[in-house]
Amino acid sequence: MHKAGFVNIVGNPNVGKSTLMNLLVGERISIATFKAQTTRHRIMGILNTDDMQIVFSDTPGVLKPNYKLQESMLNFSESALADADVLLYVTDVIEKPDKNLEFIEKVRKLQVPILLLINKIDLTNQEELVKLVEEWHELIPQAEIIPISATSKFNIDVVMKRIKELLPDSPPYFGKDQWTDKPARFFVTEIIREKILLYYDKEIPYSVEVVVEQFKEDAKSIHINAVIYVERDSQKGIIIGKQGKALKKVATEARKTLEHFFQKSVYLETFVKVDKDWRSSDKELKNFGYQLD
Repeated sequence: MHKAGFVNIVGNPNVGKSTLMNLLVGERISIATFKAQTTRHRIMGILNTDDMQIVFSDTPGVLKPNYKLQESMLNFSESALADADVLLYVTDVIEKPDKNLEFIEKVRKLQVPILLLINKIDLTNQEELVKLVEEWHELIPQAEIIPISATSKFNIDVVMKRIKELLPDSPPYFGKDQWTDKPARFFVTEIIREKILLYYDKEIPYSVEVVVEQFKEDAKSIHINAVIYVERDSQKGIIIGKQGKALKKVATEARKTLEHFFQKSVYLETFVKVDKDWRSSDKELKNFGYQLD
């Protein structure tokens, strides 16, 4: 019998959800940087074997929204509770278990198997970990708690084994050669945005959206034109940098990663435009593909 199901990953920002997703899927699907609020969409990564299809889903970190973009991010996270066959609730040894009780209450009401993964256990001791496990057991009694370290891959095999055991019998939901639900252009925008997250400080990365205006592919190469949108003229100046050096660095690093990702030569042109207060505009957010319902 063939097994298939949706394994959705949720949790607060910066606990290691995207790093875990990339480990489980075996592809570099989600942006994984040291900055919080990195993932803005719900991103699926599909793992196929002869008798199994696991549809992993990475989601934005759960937070109380301060503007419309964050409302959309929360919608993506909450939608992952609705269609999960197995839920991976990721926390770590740093955050307090009662950090987001409103969301935890929604998790408690679920009727599906929950694996509660306590990440970054290399940053604590056995005594503190035992105490943390007890606190989480009180908060989500039905959850199976597994301590992990995504960076050192500790217990990832245990998590995968349990997922396979918990998956329902089902035919595959996607073609067996498919590894994500997102088009190639999506990964271009994510990779460029990742470089911006790495190379710029403060509010700049969170004010940025990337749109691919041209994606032309042939057998050996890909030609890409991408626009980096910011909210202010001052931000445009910072992104471009003195004599264009900052933007050139971002484009160069993005091109290298894109070539590795697509296994082809990439020609990347980047432009910077101002779209005033796009994060608070329903119209602009819908144009950029965010879920506002």
